[in-house]
Amino acid sequence: MQFRTRAIHVGQEADPSSGAVVPPIHLASTFVLPAAEGPADYDYARTGSPTRHAFEAVMTSLDGGARAIAFASGMAATHCVTMLLKPGDHLVTGTDIYGGSWRLFNDVLSHRGISVSAVDTTDLAAVQDAIRAETKMLWIEPTGNPLLSVTDIGGCAEIAKAAGVLLVADNTLATPVLCRPLEMGADIVMHSATKFIGGHSDLLGGVLVARDSEVGEKLHWMQNATGAVMGPLESFLCCRGVKTLELRVHAQSATAMRLASWLQKQQSVKRVYYPGLEDDLGFATAKKQYQGGYGAMVSFEVDADVNGAQRFVESTKLFQLAVSLGAVESLIELPAVMSHGAYAPEARRAVGITDGLIRLSVGLEGAEDLEHDLSLAMTKI
Repeated sequence: MQFRTRAIHVGQEADPSSGAVVPPIHLASTFVLPAAEGPADYDYARTGSPTRHAFEAVMTSLDGGARAIAFASGMAATHCVTMLLKPGDHLVTGTDIYGGSWRLFNDVLSHRGISVSAVDTTDLAAVQDAIRAETKMLWIEPTGNPLLSVTDIGGCAEIAKAAGVLLVADNTLATPVLCRPLEMGADIVMHSATKFIGGHSDLLGGVLVARDSEVGEKLHWMQNATGAVMGPLESFLCCRGVKTLELRVHAQSATAMRLASWLQKQQSVKRVYYPGLEDDLGFATAKKQYQGGYGAMVSFEVDADVNGAQRFVESTKLFQLAVSLGAVESLIELPAVMSHGAYAPEARRAVGITDGLIRLSVGLEGAEDLEHDLSLAMTKI
């Protein structure tokens, strides 16, 4: 079945007890067992629940994996992956990554005796050079955040496989609509379900999908041991959101492409970051590994100091000033002080996150209305 058909039907079978087209939300925390010992489909909701399993089933299908595990947040999912590492292990990651991941890798893992190297993952030679004997994991973002750099998943997979290293891809920005890293050799894919999968700014969630059932079992064991599971309401909302995921992402990507091209022509804009632009550094790689669009995120630098950039983001009306991304509402933010404020100032500037960098999450509003909104804000710089 095609992607959008699976998004609607997998895990969403009609309720056998009532015939309801939409399966009910199962709020139960515990389940009656057929016997004191022996197998049972469900026993305790931390280990598994019908509503959570419905969401996990559809994500397993959409990402082309062996098993999905749903979490209370994207960072809970990321943390679970890092629990596969032990003291003395080494993690290689990118420089253009989500600020929360940067904080976990650099401020939490170090206290567990795990070393971290951050390199430009768009440079495969740099990735290869960073791998050493104790390296056990390579963490990439196929579309980086906030500079929207594009990492070659297949190239990284070859390096990781040769070194016996797990390749994990945070595919939150591209979603399985545009890009499926497991099909290109990644071992685990992570999504912040809070973003495009939920799609309506009304839930927190994360999901891991493993290409191999053995890896999936390890991740589920760790989740069950530590407890950061997705709740039944959030699971239900994710099931609902994923049904329109393809339609939303394609529409948002089309508007983002239009806005990126429009921003390039604006006098007060110094540079636009968008992988769909032919002069973007990541265009060739994006064209090879994405399908149906280049994503709904656009970043750009304004020709102004931090005060001018702040006036800009505080002046838009349709673009709401908020962290997060991927929803039907368009959002705007300053990465230097918002989503990537966890970076040390010198580290942030070293990787290209300037004071004048602005990140857009393009929603489903009319493209002309969004252009007009940005035009008015530019007069405030």
